[in-house]
Amino acid sequence: MRAVSPPLLLSLLLALPWGGAAAQAAAPQRDIVVASAEPATGAEPAAYAPVQQEELYLEAMRALAADQPERANALLLRFLEGEPRHAGAWLDLAFSQCTLGHGAEAERLFREIETRFKPPPAIQELIDQHRARGCDTKPSWRPLWALSLGRGYDNNINQGASSNQFSTGSGSTLTQWELPPDYMPKPDYQTSAGVDYLQQLDETGSLLIAQLRLRQNDSVHAQDSGSLQLGYERPWQWGAWRGYGTVAVSVLQLERQLYQRQEQVQVRASPPLNVPDQLQWSLLASLSHVRYPTRTKYDSNTLELGTNLYWRDTRQVTFSLSGLLDKGQNGRLGGDRHGWYSSLQLMQPLPYNLKGELGWTRQVWQSSDVYSPEIIDIVRHQDTRQLRAAVLMPLGQHQSLQLEWRAVRNQENISLFQYNSHAIQLNWRWDNF
Repeated sequence: MRAVSPPLLLSLLLALPWGGAAAQAAAPQRDIVVASAEPATGAEPAAYAPVQQEELYLEAMRALAADQPERANALLLRFLEGEPRHAGAWLDLAFSQCTLGHGAEAERLFREIETRFKPPPAIQELIDQHRARGCDTKPSWRPLWALSLGRGYDNNINQGASSNQFSTGSGSTLTQWELPPDYMPKPDYQTSAGVDYLQQLDETGSLLIAQLRLRQNDSVHAQDSGSLQLGYERPWQWGAWRGYGTVAVSVLQLERQLYQRQEQVQVRASPPLNVPDQLQWSLLASLSHVRYPTRTKYDSNTLELGTNLYWRDTRQVTFSLSGLLDKGQNGRLGGDRHGWYSSLQLMQPLPYNLKGELGWTRQVWQSSDVYSPEIIDIVRHQDTRQLRAAVLMPLGQHQSLQLEWRAVRNQENISLFQYNSHAIQLNWRWDNF
């Protein structure tokens, strides 16, 4: 991921019309032609819609900040068609071409700027610096890595039932059972490790994402787990709508055996609404297929439709709400399910350079059929809630410590599956090295 170039910061501070962002942008090697040549002296610029033009330019700046120079270039060209005398946008275009190694096109744009706008000394100095360095560089995107190690304790590592009493049947066939010890909560200490990898692939901002997670318990090895996820994300734009498309595959291993495989397709879209700069609002649609190689009639397809709100300021707040529909394999216990998922996350700076995190999630499932006729003669209803709190302490430029506490309460109308758990864990993280 490339840092924003110094000209971006300088040009933002200069007076209009040099208020543009001279940042990195990208486009295929070609001559750039902008409509409407320099108007006659004293002539008024062509009419345009100020609000739409302003949003177009701001969107180009957002694309540059998000390291999507190819998209930014296209937006700048559209902007200049409506405002051909905006010197800052010309400068953004020229500097981006130079950054990409398109020297001839960058020089043509520099000369055009010098002829049309007679730039002030500060801007002329930036142009001369780019000429002196040359335009033979190509963009490179450094992969981002993160490593984490953790040590913690969970008082219910196996999600054991809250009660040792369990009943089957109904009416005259109702029978009470006492669950064996293996079904009851088992506390244990655990060690965890994780690796995250992020690589930008092209000028559009496409990303390759990989995550590896490992967890080993001191005693309850039946709950040892490992997971691997690979994903590809690509930004898109359709008219004034913009967003991201993601495809991902993952595998989950329990006790060194393959337990679950999942494929997922997801689309996120931001509507063209006038919202504060600190607020991001997006819609979500996701379809996933889950397979269980060692369990019969467990496979399912899940559809999720929802929305997400993200407020970024000194305090960061994220809220999401989704509806869920789960179509199970024929013969799956309980049949199909429907439900919803909600999440609220808060990040807050604390004294002594600490950061605090607070999160709450709730997921509800309602099955369509009796779970197991004549044995568990109940339509299953699940209500899982989780509360999480964490404090993060930086340890220099690339390291940090995180102390995390988590409580889970899984309420069910089938007592066999009802459980509560509390966990605490200390994590060390090393990233961006």
